[in-house]
Amino acid sequence: MSEERRLDVLRAIVEDYVRTREPVGSRVLTERHNLGVSPATIRNDMAALEEAGYIAQPHTSAGRIPTDTGYRLFVDHLATVKPLSQPERHAIEQFLDGAVDLDDVVARAGRLLAELTGQVAVVQYPSLRRSGLRHLELVAVGQTRLLVVIITDTGRVEQRMLEVASVPDESDLTVLRARLNAAAAGKRLPLLGSALEDVAQGLEDGVQELARRVADVIVQTLAEESEERLVLTGTANLARTGMRFEHALRPVLEALEEQVVLLGLLTEMAEDAGDRSGVRVRIGHETQYDGLSETSVVTTGYGSEGEVVAAIGSIGPTRMDYPATIASVRAVARYLTRILAN
Repeated sequence: MSEERRLDVLRAIVEDYVRTREPVGSRVLTERHNLGVSPATIRNDMAALEEAGYIAQPHTSAGRIPTDTGYRLFVDHLATVKPLSQPERHAIEQFLDGAVDLDDVVARAGRLLAELTGQVAVVQYPSLRRSGLRHLELVAVGQTRLLVVIITDTGRVEQRMLEVASVPDESDLTVLRARLNAAAAGKRLPLLGSALEDVAQGLEDGVQELARRVADVIVQTLAEESEERLVLTGTANLARTGMRFEHALRPVLEALEEQVVLLGLLTEMAEDAGDRSGVRVRIGHETQYDGLSETSVVTTGYGSEGEVVAAIGSIGPTRMDYPATIASVRAVARYLTRILAN
């Protein structure tokens, strides 16, 4: 019972500190929360929590604040995540459904998440390397040029121009297009090359070489690492969190510029196994990056057909509203997944 009560005390301290940004004392806990015990018992519980490293005294006041370890315990014991209201869910749906293409979807998702959380939103573009082929279009452009249009199952559209000795007639082009689409639809990169090669081998000599060149273009396009990129929105929100510039804000801003580091962190978190509803939380030094040591990162993956193809997350101070942030990240990711599936 004492362990459960101390967890209740820690939860109350976290909630009050997130709301007020002020260290929390035993008297305040007694007045604001119905913990069902005496002030003396609360003081004893706070002493035990401090000894265990879950809370700390920032200065000589009687108040305590949660440590990274305390936030971790709080997050790990979240019984429920505050659901979004019906108006919030409706607003997300309407805002994202109004997007005209993938770039617009990613930009809108970032703006929406930043607004919902009041923090920095980071959205990874769907990776071509983790995408499958939804549709391939071959368009003759003159006698010696062929436009290859690649549409992935994550909504990305890539166009490549192929110089050829002679573009086949429309009937041969139609056959080639149909066979490549049938063989490659939905396949990820590891299986795509062999599937397309099988198509080429089954064609007449006059079209075989063209089929192989188109196959090479498709595989090379989906393998391009340069397409990995992020969209960051709401950086100005950091100035409203109370972070001091020299000690916390500037290192965070510098860290946010390191997109390679962020990509690695978000991808690792999104693909990590076994957590609540697919949402991952790293707190303070758990990010393993000095510039983010005073922040928490909440992220999850989104994708299509049950596969993670990219990540979306929120970055804010360790003193964030974890239940609300988790709910917002999860909700926007779900809508992104639904849009990609359609």
